[in-house]
Amino acid sequence: MRRSRFRDEQIIGILKQHQASLSAQELCRKYGASDATCYKWRSKYGGRHLTDARKLKTLEDENQRLKNLLAESMLDAATLKEMLRKNF
Repeated sequence: MRRSRFRDEQIIGILKQHQASLSAQELCRKYGASDATCYKWRSKYGGRHLTDARKLKTLEDENQRLKNLLAESMLDAATLKEMLRKNF
């Protein structure tokens, strides 16, 4: 998946500026994003705070680490089963 040019913290800051009074078109022009991107950000990040974004990021990282551990253990178990099947 393609990574965004903007971090979650930056996106939340941009949306706070939009709530302050700047129009979406002005913000998009200022930061080099399209109108559709700004509206997509608003639907995804609208109402979030900076601390929420940080917590979400740490949870996503931990989830990915646990998924990798599970995949490795399942691969090890499958390898052991295959080896046992060949020996008997």
